[in-house]
Amino acid sequence: MKRRSFVKTLPAATLMAASAPGNAIPFSPSQELSPIDLLPPEKEGGATILAALQARKTERLISAKELPPQVLSNLLWAAFGVNRPEFTATKPGRTAPSASNSQEIDLYVSLPSGLYIYDALPHRLLPVAPGDHRRYASKGRATMAPVNIFYVVDLNKYDQGPEQPDTSIGDPEVQKSYYYTDTGFIAQNVYLFAASYGLAAWFHNCERDHCAEAFKLTPQQKILFAQSVGYPEF
Repeated sequence: MKRRSFVKTLPAATLMAASAPGNAIPFSPSQELSPIDLLPPEKEGGATILAALQARKTERLISAKELPPQVLSNLLWAAFGVNRPEFTATKPGRTAPSASNSQEIDLYVSLPSGLYIYDALPHRLLPVAPGDHRRYASKGRATMAPVNIFYVVDLNKYDQGPEQPDTSIGDPEVQKSYYYTDTGFIAQNVYLFAASYGLAAWFHNCERDHCAEAFKLTPQQKILFAQSVGYPEF
């Protein structure tokens, strides 16, 4: 399927809408790029979970070959997609857990065409900024990978209201333990998906100082890590 067949321009009001209560997109989407409506994710296929665990590894030699639209869709759904749309009245269930179901980790997806944020419930990519932002992923081979996922925590997504049973959730040190753990859950999903589909994956640091401005992050957002995904380069 060619790129133009799964790219669709949406009205600005639709782009600004939250995918679910409490999960509003924390920026005004770029008007220079079109959003990408991802193909419906495939829920079957790939290797078994045990085979994926056996094959899971870090592979830094990643080809620049573009991932097909279906593989990109499956990858993002596996990472942190919606697997239970009606999980609660306010938030869907996701493929990775989070503290008090805060879903505080956002996936900023850097493709050669531009930077996007993964909007999980409608399963689409909303444009953040045009241009190739893969250069912020790391040095060397990471910048060639067709997909770089940047993990960004949004501290505004921690519910600190009176009905929050976790009274420590407002403590910055507790929050830190939560968002690092939750990032690890998502990153492992990516690793296992990559192993299941014969892809290469590499979880690594990124150029955090440059990302905040380039990604249009708010003071309550923090860039954590990046993960490169693509075909292995033999």
